[in-house]
Amino acid sequence: MTFKSILDEIENNLHKLLDDLSISDVEFSVEVAKPGFGDVSSNISFLLAKKLHKSPKDIAEMLSEQYLKCTSTLVEKAQAHPSGYLNFFANWGKLNQLILSESYLAEFGDVDIGQNTPIVVEHTSVNPNKALHIGHIRNIIIGDVVSRILKKVNYQVNVLNYVDDSGLQVADILVGFQHLGFSLEPSTGKKFDHYCGDDVYVKTTETYETDSSLEEIRKNTLKELEDGNSETAKFADTITRRVLANQLETCWNLSVSYDCLNFESQIIRSGLWNKIFEKLKEMNLIEFEDKEKNAGCWVIRGENKEEDKVIVRSNGTATYIAKDIPYAAWKLGLLEDPFNYEKYDKEQPHSKTLWQTTLNESSHISKNFSGEKVITVIDSRQARLQKIITSLMAKFKSTPDAYIHLGYESVTLSSETAKTLGLNADGKQTQMSGRKGLYVNADSVYDILKEKVKEETCKRHPEMTFSEIEKIAHHVSVGTLRYEMIKQDLDKIITFDLTKSLSLEGDTAPYIQYTHARASRILEKSNRVPSIVVDFSLFTEESEINLIKTIGLFDLKVRDAANNLSPKVIARYCHDLAVAFNSFYEHVKVLELDNKELENSRLCLVNSFKITLEKALELLGIIAPDRM
Repeated sequence: MTFKSILDEIENNLHKLLDDLSISDVEFSVEVAKPGFGDVSSNISFLLAKKLHKSPKDIAEMLSEQYLKCTSTLVEKAQAHPSGYLNFFANWGKLNQLILSESYLAEFGDVDIGQNTPIVVEHTSVNPNKALHIGHIRNIIIGDVVSRILKKVNYQVNVLNYVDDSGLQVADILVGFQHLGFSLEPSTGKKFDHYCGDDVYVKTTETYETDSSLEEIRKNTLKELEDGNSETAKFADTITRRVLANQLETCWNLSVSYDCLNFESQIIRSGLWNKIFEKLKEMNLIEFEDKEKNAGCWVIRGENKEEDKVIVRSNGTATYIAKDIPYAAWKLGLLEDPFNYEKYDKEQPHSKTLWQTTLNESSHISKNFSGEKVITVIDSRQARLQKIITSLMAKFKSTPDAYIHLGYESVTLSSETAKTLGLNADGKQTQMSGRKGLYVNADSVYDILKEKVKEETCKRHPEMTFSEIEKIAHHVSVGTLRYEMIKQDLDKIITFDLTKSLSLEGDTAPYIQYTHARASRILEKSNRVPSIVVDFSLFTEESEINLIKTIGLFDLKVRDAANNLSPKVIARYCHDLAVAFNSFYEHVKVLELDNKELENSRLCLVNSFKITLEKALELLGIIAPDRM
């Protein structure tokens, strides 16, 4: 339980003190203290002020005296703060041993919130008509990190990737291939997904503006696309599968994997929509409009002056949202599964099996990828649509939080980065657009990051082999991309900067990874295996206590990140941990001391830091090299 042990002890004792006062309805907090407020702080005095008709300061003084009567293992003293807070100071001799001993256990940081409940996390879900760009990467990394955190707190996580292989953007590249003469093979040596996005998609959409006849061709292509037996649909499947394969390669390179691929084309042909449409009518969740602009349409009524949302047009065709509703219900297990399953034909990293849905009757494999809860990672521009789906699913499931939209803001490029990557930014940050060709694919960003890291590593370590440098460059580049995508609040726009993201100072992945390498080097130079059998009372320096305290917060941070679906919590923790270690490194020596017992104790602490940082970074999908 690490630092949570002292929080629990204090909370239990304060409840006993309230019982003595015959008070039972006060919901106070017991939290890790801010600097100047001891080790733990409580707001209990403020909440008792009205009941006891005393000032918070007087109540805090009274409670600090009463606390002396409580059985206390981990608290050295309780003290009233002039502001009215009740502060507690830890018995660090005992807490040191508890925290460091637990940090060596394999299950360190585990929290059982999920109790093995199945939960779905859907992310990525990029149209298979182009390469993944840096904006998509934020979605992918958020989804992957949330999945890792939920697994850490004992959810049974199913990670899904929804492949929108029947929409307008796919129709656009089909028009390019079938009517504008684009070759099926890139002549420039590009990856196929890059070629489709950079050339076919962009140039086809540009042609729409000058050739109005293509609009009718586009509509017909889209219609044929939804007919699974048409030649157009078969051709689309060939093209989109090639693009998807390249997209997955990009994701796998960034340490992202999935459990199942779901295809929109199959959802349309599966009959799921007809079932959910009837259910919507039975539950009076949709209405038939017989007047005004939506006459002849089935609509979902808007709330709070919002416009009605059409789900079935007057010609009987379903709108975009009509594809998402049955998929959402399927993810929650509310509809009978119409799919069979087969293994994807390429293996993911770490040999994790990737399944895909199929309507092929020759495959009789059954799987269950639904969940009691669903988290869908989609950018904030889809908030209205997701709000409608969330509301419908809550009514189907009779659970308000069964379906969660985890939204996030976009990624822009700093002017310098845009310039480096060949975009004309006019000295301003650049907002990306796939349709206009104003984007930078993720592969290019990774390649540039990797070259920069290789160059710097060669300067620092000329003795390293090519394979060692390649490995370090890969881990640092992936770590940099991942960290930059999740270190901000999800509702903040990210401005990505290549140079700043690689800095060995400040809030960056390389700074954290370099700190890990520093700890590894200390352990390597010691020529011994750190032991947990040490004298814990020797930790008296402020920097030592602060590092141990930060290590002890790991499970609390995991709990916070899981409860709030916030990757930033773990990113911030990794940075705080690195800062605490570097302060320790600057203030105390570890090796070549006259006192062997102190040396062993500090080596134990260095190893505890290393283990904890590796576990925290693993939740972010970041590997920390032993050398940099």
